[in-house]
Amino acid sequence: MKRILMILASALLLMGLAACGAIQEKVDANVYEKIHRQLLTMESFEAQATVTYISNNNTHTYETLQKARTTGEYRIEVISPLNVAGNTTVYDGSAISQFNPQVDGRISQTTVEAPERLEILLTSFVRNFIRSEETVVTAAALDEAITTVLDAPIPGEHPYLSLARLWVSNETLKPIKMVIFDSANIERIVVIYNSFEYNVDLNDDVFKAQAAPANTEPQDDDPQNPTNDAPVDDV
Repeated sequence: MKRILMILASALLLMGLAACGAIQEKVDANVYEKIHRQLLTMESFEAQATVTYISNNNTHTYETLQKARTTGEYRIEVISPLNVAGNTTVYDGSAISQFNPQVDGRISQTTVEAPERLEILLTSFVRNFIRSEETVVTAAALDEAITTVLDAPIPGEHPYLSLARLWVSNETLKPIKMVIFDSANIERIVVIYNSFEYNVDLNDDVFKAQAAPANTEPQDDDPQNPTNDAPVDDV
């Protein structure tokens, strides 16, 4: 029943976008409907992605392994560069935990979400795209692939996280690239999907941190964790 309702909602949104002119003429409406249905019926994903944070003075790039459910749980593990490899952030639906098993297994916990981390997940883009009334759909070629491009405003007033743009392959229906722009339309975060799989079977253990050592105590997000990097002016 849930999937039937999602598919119906997909068709209704397609009709609405076409009526308001948000779908440009060169977009294949049939392909867009398939992409939208794929995104709307997504329940989980697993991706290996290159994430680049761009500040006014520096650029930091990380190879990441991302796993997430549309119900909110996620796991982001940094696999390179070597000096931060192993840094992992997990959200189990109630608490955010961060740890690096390659160092000492120490776990820190926080209840504060970092939007610079959350918005790199495809589940966040889909949520914003579905909820927004200002979405735009176009078409473009990207690295020799024909893609459908989806724009979704990011809610809130974060000056560096204003709009997310997603390129999706017309052939595989999988995301290829996502860029997050600030309010001045400057690129602040770039996500390149090196591999991506929809609806991967993710058990609850994926979103649990390792058993905490005796001296574990709650604290704010670790500033050395690269998934907390904010695209802001360096000082």
